[in-house]
Amino acid sequence: MNLSRAIQELHAERKRIVELIQAVEALQEHYLSQPAREKKVRRWGRKSMGEVERQQVSERMKRYWAARRDAEESQAQDAVA
Repeated sequence: MNLSRAIQELHAERKRIVELIQAVEALQEHYLSQPAREKKVRRWGRKSMGEVERQQVSERMKRYWAARRDAEESQAQDAVA
């Protein structure tokens, strides 16, 4: 085994590693200097409702079912009469 050749290869490898480390550090500095981007969150399924929206839906559905009951009652009375 040629020790001087092995030492030269190790020095060359160390040089490549140092250059790679410098390149990665430069990328890190670049990304850290950029303003943070807001990530868009994609949610699947139904969206959650706030308290105000939930109350509006509740009132709307109460009116809807009251109208349905009234329509059924008037239809039943028409059938009897």
